[in-house]
Amino acid sequence: MITKTDLVDAARLAAVREEIEVLTLDTTLEGAPIVPVSTLTGEGLEALRGEIGALLAAPPGPPPPGYFRLPVDRAFVIHGHGVVVTGTAIAGAVEQGGTVRVLPGNETARVRSLEVHGVPVPRAGHGQRVAMNLVGVERTDLGRGHVVCDPRLLRLTERFDGHVQMRPAARRPVASHARVRLHIGTAEVMAKLVILGGGQLVPRASGWAQLVLSEPVLALRGDRFILRDETAQRTLGGGVVVHPFANRHRRGEGDLEERLGTLRAGTPPAAARAFLELIPEFASDRATVTQALNLRDEELATVATAPGVLPVPDAEAPEAYTTTAKWERLEAEVLGVVSAAHRTHPLVPGLEMESLRTQLSFEVLPRAFRWCVDRLVAAGRLVREESLVRAPEHRVALGAGGRALGGRLEQLLCEARFTPPDLRQLEETLGVARKDILEVLAVLESEGKVVRVMPDLYYARAAADESVALVRTHCRAHGEITAATFRDLIGASRKFAIAFLDWCDRTGVTVRVGDLRKLRR
Repeated sequence: MITKTDLVDAARLAAVREEIEVLTLDTTLEGAPIVPVSTLTGEGLEALRGEIGALLAAPPGPPPPGYFRLPVDRAFVIHGHGVVVTGTAIAGAVEQGGTVRVLPGNETARVRSLEVHGVPVPRAGHGQRVAMNLVGVERTDLGRGHVVCDPRLLRLTERFDGHVQMRPAARRPVASHARVRLHIGTAEVMAKLVILGGGQLVPRASGWAQLVLSEPVLALRGDRFILRDETAQRTLGGGVVVHPFANRHRRGEGDLEERLGTLRAGTPPAAARAFLELIPEFASDRATVTQALNLRDEELATVATAPGVLPVPDAEAPEAYTTTAKWERLEAEVLGVVSAAHRTHPLVPGLEMESLRTQLSFEVLPRAFRWCVDRLVAAGRLVREESLVRAPEHRVALGAGGRALGGRLEQLLCEARFTPPDLRQLEETLGVARKDILEVLAVLESEGKVVRVMPDLYYARAAADESVALVRTHCRAHGEITAATFRDLIGASRKFAIAFLDWCDRTGVTVRVGDLRKLRR
């Protein structure tokens, strides 16, 4: 709208109109109606009403995705009512009496009352100017830059990937790693602009970049932001958040821009696949996927059954998600590590599961890793024996030297009965390297001839069975057993008694209750 047109002639009015058209080139306002008006003569007012009416008559666009969020403009205290915050709701809806979260700070509060433009309402939502009276927070807990949001939103970010558009008026290129001032919601934080692929962004150019922030903010996929120079003298451009929980990218990272493009504009299933491929972890939990994609819980159902997405542990009760492509890479890597372990240590029956997990290039949490192993066992690709895994075709066969060493080890352990020598003592007695002793002991253990009670302590099977029988007999007669009592029963030191009772706990013979052991039912 051009005002006070009654003060200028037609030539000046035409010049101003042309200047506005030039200034709005390459912006969201390019091509917008320009209406000259005069409040003195009334000229142009009807045309202005017509343009406003046309905008109001247009069908509304789809509501913004995700849960309720209100970036705080102001926070103040009204005597007798408590803390009040004001702002514009940018997504979702909130109801009087509901619970909200304040981020940063992770404080929760109850909504005592709501007003929209001074009118009390029971419910307010996106696009409305809202005043919220909150109970359960102090004025010092929040202010401009905080976000009042749905309690299901939990995670802040200090690093996100976005698509950046430079303004024509930026005047000069912006180099990668430049310090900028980020405006998102009502927050203003300093950040480092890392241009993906390096180089620089010139005025009018657009490209992918990562923002590394000086302090955490709530930023979700699809949120828009503004970039100004470090001194806040110039507006450089703006952009949209694409990957809110980004990691530092490696040079030459394949398919990065393609995946970011899918995450930016793809359907929820496609965006989910892109997000899951971008993260370094093997899988991501439900809450993180939901927030990263800016979806609601019910919308995530379409992701669980989408091609290329693999729910963990299964589609009936998914706790996390990965992709079939990641699963195929992990499967090949697991089988490769197990095969290499068999080649390196042919006399070892298998590989400890935790050792296998820590050798993988993916970050796999223990619970998800157990699911992975179960899946490979069910497919016949691995065999699991207690905490060990091996290839189905792997068989341990001792040579003549190994059998001779095994016989000597069995003899020493049997003779010692309840006080067997530990690995250091076996090394000294036999004059054999610990590595060779451990390999033969592992074979004897797989054959059921010895029992590993501690990492450096083995019992002969007969002695272990006799000790278990003593524990069971005493517990059946007295209901419980102590370490001191068991020590006296086996005629050994407390060290051996405690080590064996701990093994009984681990193997399900007993359960520990304070300083006592009872038979496990």
